[in-house]
Amino acid sequence: MTLAEKMTQAPNRDRVVSECCTLIDEEVRSKGGFSGIAVKGAYSLVKAVKPRFVPDVVNGLLDDWVAKLEPFHGDWQQNGGGRGFADFLAGKKAEVAERLLEVTDAKARNSKNNSVRKMYEKMRPSAKKHVEEAIPRLGALVERQLKP
Repeated sequence: MTLAEKMTQAPNRDRVVSECCTLIDEEVRSKGGFSGIAVKGAYSLVKAVKPRFVPDVVNGLLDDWVAKLEPFHGDWQQNGGGRGFADFLAGKKAEVAERLLEVTDAKARNSKNNSVRKMYEKMRPSAKKHVEEAIPRLGALVERQLKP
């Protein structure tokens, strides 16, 4: 069974979207320092102004993100060496982060809103670091979906 079949189809999709939102909440909460204050403030503002924003975005991007994870899943099945998928992904976190960010890069590039494009371009360099930091939690989330 593919990751897409396990993660993007009913009845699992709603649970996966919810777990992804929890993962994002946890990652934001874990940020420290001045940049963490900025991230937490912006995230809180977005959630206050539009409470469904994060779940709607996750739902809209889930298929593309899972498609980017599928080759890693196949590689893990062939060459995982007995490691869990979360550990396998963590060992490739820079590559995994770059593949996942290709999805948002394309969305930003195709956006008709210049402000969105400019903001994304400004935030993109730090985004890779944040996504890399989230890979262990993401791997654990995916691993939970793989269990029967």
